[in-house]
Amino acid sequence: MKNKSGALAGLRILDLTHALAGPFCSQILADHGAEVIKIEPLEGDFFRKIGPFRTDDNERHFGGLFQSCNRNKRSISVNLKHPEGLAIIKELVKKSDALIENYRAGVLEKLGLGYETLREINSALVYTSIRGFGDKAGGESPYMQWPAFDIVAQAMGGWMGITGEDAQHPVKVGGGAGDTVPGLFAAFGTMTALWHARNTGVGQYVDIAMTDSILAMSELVVSQYSYLGVSPTPTGNGIPGLAPFGTINVKDGVIALAAPHDVQWKQLCVLMNRPELATDPRFSSESLRWDNNQALRQEIETFTLTKTKHELHALLGGRIPFSPIYSAKEIFEDPHFAARSMLPEVEQPGSTLPVQVPGIPVKLSETPGQVNHRAPKLGEHTRDILEEFGITNEKIDELIKAQALAAL
Repeated sequence: MKNKSGALAGLRILDLTHALAGPFCSQILADHGAEVIKIEPLEGDFFRKIGPFRTDDNERHFGGLFQSCNRNKRSISVNLKHPEGLAIIKELVKKSDALIENYRAGVLEKLGLGYETLREINSALVYTSIRGFGDKAGGESPYMQWPAFDIVAQAMGGWMGITGEDAQHPVKVGGGAGDTVPGLFAAFGTMTALWHARNTGVGQYVDIAMTDSILAMSELVVSQYSYLGVSPTPTGNGIPGLAPFGTINVKDGVIALAAPHDVQWKQLCVLMNRPELATDPRFSSESLRWDNNQALRQEIETFTLTKTKHELHALLGGRIPFSPIYSAKEIFEDPHFAARSMLPEVEQPGSTLPVQVPGIPVKLSETPGQVNHRAPKLGEHTRDILEEFGITNEKIDELIKAQALAAL
């Protein structure tokens, strides 16, 4: 099933990606209407084998992580090491707008699918690569051939050095931000290059490094060292200079609370029924509140430890910046995410019940993105796609027999 609506309807993207960073990039484009053809090796994207899996799913086509970042795509299974498999890819390139890949540097060049080769076939092609340390186009890193995962990008890009309670216990940001942030930049870079190609007819290479992407989001690291020669260290959940700002213990857990400015602080004092704290000489200005942050926290927790998260939600919500630290269960139950369609349902092959995936955060008034359909089974659309490109069923059968292709 093709995506027929959305701001990017009419774009065709070839997706030679695996794991998370690349598929997340192409998923964003698919969510907004681009036709994304996921080109997988005969054994499939290894991310298919990673859970979680539904307990009633006996088919195991894919787990939850693959479902999340491959919805709205179609799958074709091609043997890239077979000459006729390579010929099929080149046929697809002729009628496509962009290609996205995240193989190790040089792998696709050796197979005859590098940018310089494919631009001879389609001069308007936008070719996006996502690697741990980039490729030659953006500056050849001494680490270009190094493999990388999310945690490597976060460690070298600056996040782990400022995340956690102290310098002896660095912590990565939860989830796969070292993959998804580069995926976001890759989606932006792809669309930027496509805009240029639309205006000029000339494609280009888009070179994304995971480590660069994290550094680009590490403004605290760069500004502190550039301006002061200081390497910032972890400060827990707070921001130096702002108080109260961070996590606060309550009767049944932890909340996030930020009321550093005078108006917010005075409002919080009233809500806690402690108006005298607003004029307490330890807390009477923003700088003093930071200087006396520990004492300030103790005064606030004297109140919050007598209240539940639910009670504080009713008292503080809408008055000062505040939120409970949500569990997954609480996210699924909160009306905000339902109202914003942030947990849409899709079919899970092999399971009797649908599953939910992360929704689309970019809300467009005229051309909204949609989660139209589940992630594809391996090779589920091989025949349909190739027939659309004018390849006969007889030829497809020959290619399957020769193990150049696979299809359901």
